[in-house]
Amino acid sequence: MTSNDAYAVQAATVETRDAARMMRRATMASVGVATTLIVIKTIAYFLSGSVSMLSSLVDSSLDAAASLATLFAVHQSMAPADREHRFGHGKAEALAGLLQAAIVAGSGVFLLFESVRRILNPAPIDNSLIGIGVMVISILLTFALVTYQHRVATRTGSIAVSGDRLHYLSDLLSNAGVILALVLASQFGLVEADGIIALIIAGILLHGAYGIVNGALDMLMDRELPDVERARIIEIVKAEPRVLALHDLRTRRSGLATFIQLHLVLDADMKLRDAHEIAEAVEQALITAFPGAEVIIHEDPDGVEESDDHARRIGV
Repeated sequence: MTSNDAYAVQAATVETRDAARMMRRATMASVGVATTLIVIKTIAYFLSGSVSMLSSLVDSSLDAAASLATLFAVHQSMAPADREHRFGHGKAEALAGLLQAAIVAGSGVFLLFESVRRILNPAPIDNSLIGIGVMVISILLTFALVTYQHRVATRTGSIAVSGDRLHYLSDLLSNAGVILALVLASQFGLVEADGIIALIIAGILLHGAYGIVNGALDMLMDRELPDVERARIIEIVKAEPRVLALHDLRTRRSGLATFIQLHLVLDADMKLRDAHEIAEAVEQALITAFPGAEVIIHEDPDGVEESDDHARRIGV
């Protein structure tokens, strides 16, 4: 391995560690926000005696439990491979995503039925200044958390963080919707706005939950990387002039880890040492382009036909 290759691998490792650190911070931040809201809403409940505030307190308690589960799942997904889990623990993140999607979908379905009931039977909305104050604080804290989680999810592609973000986004939309409904009802007499706003929020939540479920199932079912990324892999391999061809490219993603398997076609008269050096060069180039990737390369001599029914069957 040349000094440039070593530097590229080191840079890729640092990038992966940075992504892992960001994911841990995002999940810890969500637990911190949920805990803060529990304390605030507990005080507000004892001061106001509001059943609505008690309901919101219970909701925040469930948020904290879900965030703790996500924190554990993210920590578990970053554990290194061991004797029982040779490919690592990355799929724990997908399981956390499914849990969060189930919570959000359940909230969305409940909100959907409740919104229809409110639209058919509109009723005045009563709330105290304490309740409004707590909701404003909840909105500010949750908005800051959701913004941070969005940045982390965009940078790392984490399904667990995306699911947790969607979960808190549901709280943010619900609290903002309540305040908007209060304003429309008290200032403009639009009591129907409560149900209509809830219906819109329910649609947003269910759509988001569907996306999280799809991403989690793709990871659990070892779905191939997107065509754009596969094309990039092929381009990187073909950039090595001594590679005659490649075939049987298989890819998947598990947590932060990307798995790439492929066959290289090389000169049949090439020495084994030279073939190994070419494979090493291709491997390092792929790791540089896909930080944290695990690459498995098989070298095939040119002119030797392989029997691979699986490859022919799936068209690779």
